[in-house]
Amino acid sequence: MSTADVRADVEQVDVVIAGDGPVGMLLALALEDARIDHRLIGNDRQAQDRPIALAYSSRILLERLGAFRALESTPIESIHVSQRGGFGRTLIQAKDYRLPALGYVVSYSNVCSALRQRLAAAAVIAQVSRYSPTTQGDGVLIEATDGANTHRMRARLLVIAEGSPLSGRLVRSGAAVSRRAEDAFEQRRDYGQSAVVATVESEHPHRHRAWERFTAHGPLGLLPFGERLAMVWSTTHESAHGLCSLSDAAFLARLRETFGGRLGRFVSAGPRSTFPLALRYRRGSPAPHVITVGNAAQTLHPVAGQGLNLGFRDAWELAAALERGDPGSIGATEFIRAYLTERSLDRAGGIGITDALVRVFSNDNPALAASRGLALAALDIVSPARHFLARRMMFGARALP
Repeated sequence: MSTADVRADVEQVDVVIAGDGPVGMLLALALEDARIDHRLIGNDRQAQDRPIALAYSSRILLERLGAFRALESTPIESIHVSQRGGFGRTLIQAKDYRLPALGYVVSYSNVCSALRQRLAAAAVIAQVSRYSPTTQGDGVLIEATDGANTHRMRARLLVIAEGSPLSGRLVRSGAAVSRRAEDAFEQRRDYGQSAVVATVESEHPHRHRAWERFTAHGPLGLLPFGERLAMVWSTTHESAHGLCSLSDAAFLARLRETFGGRLGRFVSAGPRSTFPLALRYRRGSPAPHVITVGNAAQTLHPVAGQGLNLGFRDAWELAAALERGDPGSIGATEFIRAYLTERSLDRAGGIGITDALVRVFSNDNPALAASRGLALAALDIVSPARHFLARRMMFGARALP
């Protein structure tokens, strides 16, 4: 190790977690009993108060960490899947799996608060501004700034736990990692869609049922959230901006026209916002001794609500790998390769399911509409196929809690 790597103002730690969102905090909390010296770095920004869907597997992880009880959650007891303008539908019910719910809808800010309250140590309030390999290549040097001060750390492993898969560029890497090498890890697909999100109130109660309604321009999801419904409406960029500009009455009428009358009239809507949708994921590590998890590893379409749940499993399995491994192997090439191999099936499954749903169902091809209807009807009739899909939505590609 060089003299520069052991300067008095450089803190020596095993693991640095960059990002104090839910995935980063879950990882930090999971490491607290692992006797691994770690630091959580984040901005401590006020979390956005928006609804998110937790799979049942995420409930299990949060319960193990003592954070689920503090959440105000609305259970999803059934999911109704259909397509607009075509036949076929399927109904997935929690009672078929002897579970209280398929998942839960919670506030993002509530999840952040519940995890933060469980953490023994507060995050270092700063932003990672630079990382580079150590002189001997046995770790990574990290600089984090809080505006006035610079914090310097040397870690065996840097975990980038929030942001897009492009975080390796936003957090400037050392000269040993070329721009071409980073680009080789990036896979992208622009869906040509934007999501419109809002909460709405319906004439009839939701009865803890979620709805996934596929249309030619993208899926329309309605999730039970308290007494209201959390809406995620994916459509073309132009239509999304148009929906946001409508009056409440006109918007609710358009929503009823697209969704149908199963919930009666839609009687009120909260503020609407929109954001573009794309698939982006990283196939490997952005640099030696660096791992990405959560949105920094993969950003998915919101259909089926897999993104945050996949990130939680990323963090949980990384914590398990760190705890059971030899401390001297933390961050080594073999450690990173083994972790990525272990996560490959679950990640490929989550990416594959969401991508296939969007591409197969987001079109107005009459031949595909008939095939989609047959597939939905078959799922409803052939219970093993429906159970296969449902368990992977709840527990990931390996269908393990």
